[in-house]
Amino acid sequence: MLLKHFYDDNLAQASYLVGCQATGEAVVIDPAREIEPYIKEANENGLTINGALETHIHADFVSGGREMAERLGAVLYVSDEGDDDWKYENIDHLPHQLLKDGDEVKVGNVTIGVLHTPGHTPESLSFTLKDGGTDNAMGVFTGDFLFVGDVGRPDLLDKAAGAEGTAEKGGQQMFESLQKFSELPGYLQIWPGHGAGSACGKSLGAVPQSTLGYEKKENWVFSHADADEFVKELTDGQPAPPVYFAEMKKVNKSGAEIVRDLNDPKRIDNPKELEEAIDNGVQVLDTRDSARFAKNHVKGTFNIPINKSFANWAGWLVDYDRDLYILTDEKDHHEVLTALRSIGIDNVTHYMDATQAVTMSDRTEHYHNVTPEESVSMIENGEAKVLDVRSEEEYEEAHIEGAAHIYLGELPDKIDEVPADRPLVVQCGSGVRSAIAASVLQANGITDIRNMDGGFGLWKKQVNKLIEA
Repeated sequence: MLLKHFYDDNLAQASYLVGCQATGEAVVIDPAREIEPYIKEANENGLTINGALETHIHADFVSGGREMAERLGAVLYVSDEGDDDWKYENIDHLPHQLLKDGDEVKVGNVTIGVLHTPGHTPESLSFTLKDGGTDNAMGVFTGDFLFVGDVGRPDLLDKAAGAEGTAEKGGQQMFESLQKFSELPGYLQIWPGHGAGSACGKSLGAVPQSTLGYEKKENWVFSHADADEFVKELTDGQPAPPVYFAEMKKVNKSGAEIVRDLNDPKRIDNPKELEEAIDNGVQVLDTRDSARFAKNHVKGTFNIPINKSFANWAGWLVDYDRDLYILTDEKDHHEVLTALRSIGIDNVTHYMDATQAVTMSDRTEHYHNVTPEESVSMIENGEAKVLDVRSEEEYEEAHIEGAAHIYLGELPDKIDEVPADRPLVVQCGSGVRSAIAASVLQANGITDIRNMDGGFGLWKKQVNKLIEA
């Protein structure tokens, strides 16, 4: 048997290739939209991918399961559990099999067992893995049900998909699923669908896998004997889900376009064409690092640096319903496009070299980075207003006295609430999120701004004037 772990750092998302080397068959569990890495791995090991298994309808990335079915003729194995509102649609033309609790999928001499583990979503499945003729499973692919150190959140359907009142029910189902899981042997390896950095839980561990026995001892979710107390702790303090989660639920339920059928963005070299697009309401995303963007950028563009947080913030800040132009360094073009498409941003119509755009355009601007010490007099004298773009939880724990608060992810929809009657000092925890916020503000015409370099962390050290919870 071959078991290969794949990990997308941008989405903190794990997927797995399972193959039987005796028969040359292979399947992929929770494949990402970009399926070429799986094909390459399978070919290098003399395997053919003939199946794609999905643990649930994903909310945080576009699944590649349908892509595999369309392109490779692989069987799409999806859940038939849960209620009628969360059944997979538009799959009749694809080779597929609906899965119920207790079913098995054969991959040559390898057996994958199906467990219904609702809680994160009603249809959620986990997959046990047996090699050869043994009666004992060696591990479980838990998807977004059980993580290292945490468990899947039950509130996404409520907060992200508009299914009001489902968080409490999901929490109760999660408790019941955990009770069922706790009866399984402790030697089972746990292969989760996400790691640290995912918004699918509160405190996911960075370790890529664990054992059920270790999780029973160390994971807080197994410490509760009372369902109501468990649900209360589970639902309390969950971070706001990115707005694109709702889009992903719809896409993965009904099906995304095949990647190879998407049009590649058209290259442009004339900055006048870029400026005209901005004037016509096109959104333009500059992916250079924030220091370069701050020094000089085309007026009307906003900035999300291409790093591990890129896809997350793109999902928050890019409008899925409007054409998108991207400004990138040539070396980053493919990475940017792949990351955008991984969360269903398929409306990228044009791109331009970022350095060329800034150098050739006569419509550029900049913003200043300031330290807390440099900005304190302006703030205390009322000459400037602080805009805190951290999360609600961070703001409530402690904040700069008098600071207005709008979470970065919600800033595009709350531009009218920005206090723009005086200069703004934009602040987050370290200066990273506030740099993105500064670019969003400038793109929306609020230009008298300064980014607090070092953010709230440095403010506490240099100034130490704040409001604590």
